[in-house]
Amino acid sequence: MESKTLVKINKCRIEDSRGIVLNNVDWEMRPGEAWLTIGPNGGGKADFLKALDGSFGYHFVPNNSENPEDVALYSNVFTDSVETVSLERAARLIQEERENDESEFIEGGVDIGRTGRVLIAEGIVGKIKKGAPLPEVAKQLDAYPEIKLCGVEKILDRGIKYMSTGEIRRTLLARALVSKKKLLILSDPFAGLDAESRAILLDFFDTIASKQLNDDKTDSTFPRIILSMERFVEIPAAITNVIEFTCGKVSFCGSKTDYEKIAAEKAKKAEEERKANYEEFANTVRRLSDEVNIVMGVENYQPESDILIDMNDVNVGWDDHKVLRHLSWRLNRGEHWLIRGPNGSGKTTLLELITGDNMQVFSNDIKIFGARRGSGETIWDIKHRLGIVSYRLHVEYRMLGGTSLREVIMSGFHDSIGLYEAPSDVEATAAEKWLELGGFKGRGSESFGSLSYGEQRAILILRGAVKCPPIMILDEPCHGLDDQFRQKILDLLEIIAQSGTTTFLHADSQS
Repeated sequence: MESKTLVKINKCRIEDSRGIVLNNVDWEMRPGEAWLTIGPNGGGKADFLKALDGSFGYHFVPNNSENPEDVALYSNVFTDSVETVSLERAARLIQEERENDESEFIEGGVDIGRTGRVLIAEGIVGKIKKGAPLPEVAKQLDAYPEIKLCGVEKILDRGIKYMSTGEIRRTLLARALVSKKKLLILSDPFAGLDAESRAILLDFFDTIASKQLNDDKTDSTFPRIILSMERFVEIPAAITNVIEFTCGKVSFCGSKTDYEKIAAEKAKKAEEERKANYEEFANTVRRLSDEVNIVMGVENYQPESDILIDMNDVNVGWDDHKVLRHLSWRLNRGEHWLIRGPNGSGKTTLLELITGDNMQVFSNDIKIFGARRGSGETIWDIKHRLGIVSYRLHVEYRMLGGTSLREVIMSGFHDSIGLYEAPSDVEATAAEKWLELGGFKGRGSESFGSLSYGEQRAILILRGAVKCPPIMILDEPCHGLDDQFRQKILDLLEIIAQSGTTTFLHADSQS
């Protein structure tokens, strides 16, 4: 391997247990470079990063060639020393905690699972057996500068299942930093983080990247970082090079300066096409919404009162941690609310009181569609009139895995995780139309588990919208969406909002 090369991929393909995932990948990373990996959802970017990580069953394989001068090569100085921080990794972590929950076997019925302290310590000492004494390094984490950098000092001893999405992401970043791995892959690291956390992370990246740019060694003591983004926004100034994947192949590989010119032209063209097609798109959405409302019996489906949600002096928390204090709030029909606040401030808790996923709803004065929770209505009576997009729902569907996209969409009519009864012809037809509107035409038979994280999130938004519910709850809905998907979904939601039959609650950490 050349002395000035960190990773060299020449005439290689990417394979996993199913076979070839990507063909003809050529890329080289040298000291003094800071790389951004980008590309649309499902374009191949995620497969490339998984192969670089090496722990997801993806790997690079040199192509065979009959030409002796056509040399294929894969070399990587970071082998066995890579850590990935991503939305997908966070989702897998929550899935693991759900699968290992032993609350039903514990006196008192509460298994908090792994804490942030244990998860971060495992990045140093390896797997810590459940119930085993904490190793000394875990007890000393409070003093680590990486812990303070990521702002997780106050949540070290909180169970992962009680953390917000942003808090989990920061905990994973802290784990990656203390692990002393040589290569950190940060995939869409700013998604779901509040303004303060984004500023901290951006400063951290620029600090590390500036060291990369001034270091020509292949065996540096500080980590190299590869940044991956769904959208070409908020890119750290220290980035020097970009590799883009589109439609399963490398569509650009070169300097950031050259890519900026191309990206600006592509964005301009995409916006022109959007404006030209918007009215036709809007009319299609309106027609479909009208058809669905007729099927659902909109006159019976909509609440009698204009007051959809009424909360009075609500308090939620556990142990000494208070999430919501003395909250009084009312949602009226036709209002669309943005719920904003820093990570861990209670946005998701507020929404879970509405959906019924937080049991403390029964100990508070909360009325939904005119009925106080706990007065006899079931959770299904409530969810029948809700459309929901949340991190919890995403994890549930990832655990289910093999459901087809068509079935995921149709399950929105039944408020189920998966489809367990034969759909009607109307539901099947509506599902195909929603898939087309969302950019998934002809892909209804594909497995939900085979999609990229961003594509999965787009499908769940379509699932939430499919029955045009009185209330649609969107908890950080655009996580992982590229520019194209994000704009299409936002346009779709805006058109539905204009119909007057659906009220939106949108939670967002960013400001």
